[in-house]
Amino acid sequence: MFRIGLTGGIAAGKSVATRRLADLGAVVVDHDQLARAAVAPGSVGLEEIAEAFGTGVIGSGGELDRPALGRLVFADDEARERLNAIVHPEVRRLSAEHEAEAAARDPQAVVVHDIPLLVETGQADAFHLVVVVHAPAEQRLERLVEGRGMAPEEARGRIAAQARDEDRLAAADVVLDGSGTEDELNAQIDALWQRVRREVAQEAEAEAEDVALHDRRAAGA
Repeated sequence: MFRIGLTGGIAAGKSVATRRLADLGAVVVDHDQLARAAVAPGSVGLEEIAEAFGTGVIGSGGELDRPALGRLVFADDEARERLNAIVHPEVRRLSAEHEAEAAARDPQAVVVHDIPLLVETGQADAFHLVVVVHAPAEQRLERLVEGRGMAPEEARGRIAAQARDEDRLAAADVVLDGSGTEDELNAQIDALWQRVRREVAQEAEAEAEDVALHDRRAAGA
């Protein structure tokens, strides 16, 4: 199994990369989806969030009121750290379960962990390859305001709440340029996929040769 950690600043193009990798055959583990599962109605995570931030972040149906929670944590480093301490351990547990299932189905699977906060949570050393989708902060701000309808101040807050571009780039083994068109980004991903598949095939071949050598030695003992 080959493990890729995929990250990038908000609106850099990471979602495009994730979709393309899934189309090419990667097993994608979406940590945002896992984070939602970790705080689903009735979960221990949701109970802990209510205790930490008050019932004002719980909707009338018993679900997490994400906008209300977001207003509390995106501008407050200490509050964001409290939230992360609740959610991240459960996300990692769920992630390990998904990865184990993928490996059981196909020992040569390429598992892509889509992690927006990969650098912030110190997970860069946990993968065979860290891939960062990068676009300049001003361009990402424009995408958030014009493409997603965010107010400029909210968009700036979202960008500021993430790791600095310099820190993400320093953690990267591969940087994909997300500043262009989707087709241009997809072409980069296709090239990366071919490289990864070659590495996986070479590793599998080397393992098979090691097993064959061990068997020959055992037979001659």
